[in-house]
Amino acid sequence: MFFKADYKNRLVKIFIPIMLSNLISQIQMFIDRIFLGRLDILYMSAVGNATAPVWTTMSFVFSMSMGASILISHSVGEKENERAKDYAASLIKFHNVIPILLFFFWTFCSPLVFSLMGVSQNVMGLCVTYTRLYAPVFLIIGLGASYSVVFQTSNNTKPLVVYGLIRSLLNIFLDYVLIFGHFGFPRMEIAGAALGTTIAEYAGAIYLVCVIIAQKEKFFTSPSLKKILQAKMLPYFKSIKLGIPTALEDLLWNAGNLCIIRILNTINETAAGIYSMVFTVEVIFVVVIGAIGSGTLTLTGEATGAKDLKLYRSIVKTSIRWSFLVAAFALIFVSIFPKLTLSLFTKDAAIIEMSVIYIILVVVNLFGKSGNIIIGSGIRGYGDTKWMLFTQGFGTLAVVSLSALCVFVFKLGMLGVFIAVLCDEAIRAIINTIRFLKIRF
Repeated sequence: MFFKADYKNRLVKIFIPIMLSNLISQIQMFIDRIFLGRLDILYMSAVGNATAPVWTTMSFVFSMSMGASILISHSVGEKENERAKDYAASLIKFHNVIPILLFFFWTFCSPLVFSLMGVSQNVMGLCVTYTRLYAPVFLIIGLGASYSVVFQTSNNTKPLVVYGLIRSLLNIFLDYVLIFGHFGFPRMEIAGAALGTTIAEYAGAIYLVCVIIAQKEKFFTSPSLKKILQAKMLPYFKSIKLGIPTALEDLLWNAGNLCIIRILNTINETAAGIYSMVFTVEVIFVVVIGAIGSGTLTLTGEATGAKDLKLYRSIVKTSIRWSFLVAAFALIFVSIFPKLTLSLFTKDAAIIEMSVIYIILVVVNLFGKSGNIIIGSGIRGYGDTKWMLFTQGFGTLAVVSLSALCVFVFKLGMLGVFIAVLCDEAIRAIINTIRFLKIRF
């Protein structure tokens, strides 16, 4: 079977463009935070507090679409391409209601959220400003999530690279212009960062729509406009039923992260900024591992549809090896250049010195995170999304409880939070590996 002999090439074909697209976006975000952090460390705290809950709800929308991705991949593995298009059409038609509601929520209710998070008055106004200017992005993420599934399940993710370049390069330019007030524009600082991101996201979305219209024949899971308009709701319900556990899993992870930020806000005003700074570095490498996970999900879904257990396991084992290489590179690089890396975000020598241990712990955490991302993708590709929800529920409770214990009882401060995060990822990786090894067709 061609697929058996060539699965590594197909894995590369899927994950490399996703990786490049997301990496370009993260570099743009990296530069965005460098601009803001070097103006004032409070801007880092504001962005950390604002983006954590906003991205939680945004991730929920994208994660809900994962059920469609699994069902489409199963259909492709079973040689049922028309059924795959039915799932895609239903997703594209109906996956916009929740994002529109979220747009209104973040536009009008963001102050309440930040109050519950314990954001200080010095940071509150900055958070609300950033969020309200960024909220219009929710109006296009339903369509974006749907067509991301189409690209991925068609094994053709190359347009995502150009998409990433358009939105990121435009965002960097707009950040330079709007944050600092160049070329006659007013100096908007954090408001400029949010507005630049929103404009860039819309420019990227326009490009993707043009690609779908012009190159439709290259996406074999992409439905016609007629099929979209005539799509029934039942396929959407089936995919959402499978996707909701993944969305809730993602929501639980982000909820745990919000609780951690809430705990950090009790330490001092800069703690959340330091946490945001070091995890920005980790995210650069997580993007690569996550892209490998996206390819793993698609190909294990096809292997599941074809009932090929040997192929299924080979895909996951290959992905694990590749992701561990990424984690090893990250650990070596950051261990050699910790202060240089941190100095990109802040000029405060005291903050750089105290953050060295945190940034090293964060990259050590990549090994456990790799296991959860890759093995978790394989388990979802098999069709079991409830298991990952179960382990994430356990993990969220554990990491928040242990963080609180370390900070409030053992008085370990920020170090206690990072130790808790490290333990959570490692324990869940072991539990998920045991589940993976028990899978049978």
